[in-house]
Amino acid sequence: QVQLQESGPGLVKPSETLSLTCTVSGGSITTNYASWTWIRQPPGKELERMGAIGYSGSTYYSPTLKSRTSISRDTSKNQFTLQLSSVTPEDTAVYYCARWWALTAAYDYWGQGTQVTVSS
Repeated sequence: QVQLQESGPGLVKPSETLSLTCTVSGGSITTNYASWTWIRQPPGKELERMGAIGYSGSTYYSPTLKSRTSISRDTSKNQFTLQLSSVTPEDTAVYYCARWWALTAAYDYWGQGTQVTVSS
């Protein structure tokens, strides 16, 4: 059973960089067909896919967030990390990490989500 757990600060000041880590257990982040994704849900809004890092290390970013987003990984720790720069209160959301499984074209494992609030 693959498990994902988000970690990071729950409060970030405007203009700072938000940094979250997803720790994966029960499976390797280098497993073929897997893409490790960051998704967020602002209050009252729909889920938004922010970006992903594939099993080979390739990355994808949402066009609307690309200029502020960086996703990296540490294979020795089986973790992947989100950095979102120049945050504003509009970046307040619940942030999730999830696994996209290409063979089923679906997100099959999710973290529980972590609330991040951007406020001074």
